[in-house]
Amino acid sequence: MIDLNLLKALDALLDERNVTRAAQRLSLTQPAVSAMLTRLRESFGDPLFVRTQRGITPTARALELAGPLKQILADVETMLQPPSFDPAVAEMTLTIAATDYALQAVVVPFLSELRRHAPGIRAVVLPVQHERLAGQLQRGDIDLALITPDTTPPDLHARRLFDERYVCVMRDDHPDAAVDALSLDRFCALDHALVSYHGGSLSGVTDEALAKIGRARRVTVSVTGFLVLPEILRSSDLIAVVPRRLALHADGLAIFVPPVEIPGFTKTVAWHERTHHAPGHKWARALLVQTCAC
Repeated sequence: MIDLNLLKALDALLDERNVTRAAQRLSLTQPAVSAMLTRLRESFGDPLFVRTQRGITPTARALELAGPLKQILADVETMLQPPSFDPAVAEMTLTIAATDYALQAVVVPFLSELRRHAPGIRAVVLPVQHERLAGQLQRGDIDLALITPDTTPPDLHARRLFDERYVCVMRDDHPDAAVDALSLDRFCALDHALVSYHGGSLSGVTDEALAKIGRARRVTVSVTGFLVLPEILRSSDLIAVVPRRLALHADGLAIFVPPVEIPGFTKTVAWHERTHHAPGHKWARALLVQTCAC
């Protein structure tokens, strides 16, 4: 197995026909290049160069090597270059794990941009399974996970997408939609709908915030996802507290600032080291961040 540096030295000697100039081109000393030439002669079993008054002249064997040598060095250089990525013609599959909220607030606008910039990239969206997430990312079952900092497994790369806050929503022709602001008393008196991710719960972050000030509300409907919630609100006098990004894209709903301070949350994207340097994945993550900033 011949050293790649020896091949680079041979290429320089063939081009320069002078040991001193070849050494300067390689940023080496003349004795170092002379020593490399000795090793090259041993490897190829040929003098390769003979001395003349003006420098060195390649032998017939050296001239035979010149063409293939250029091709080998060019191939190695290409191999060592970072792979290029053109989203307009790229073909790959991106698998995303998302909650019901992230599906609407993040994935839907992201897919729109993805189709516009990279029509050949296919997207597969799966539900988040927190207990399996680390293994799924490691195995390559999932490329991106849309989660929160407190649910991000250790040893993953992660980036903040945005900070979310809660708003109060009701149908836009609700009897209480005409007021400028909803009072705390009225807020607590109205019937509420709630999204319980794991199902069955009639309390959540809003109830915790109310309990801190000695108040409570009446939750009469609990559903497991946000998809059906707008329709429930549009067909009833129920109100709900939901993440702001969901409310902004729901037709027929009036939006109010809740009369109680409710802690928001941060949405992040997480990925494994195996895709950290992949050009296509780096581009997709950048597009995701850019989309969420809009």
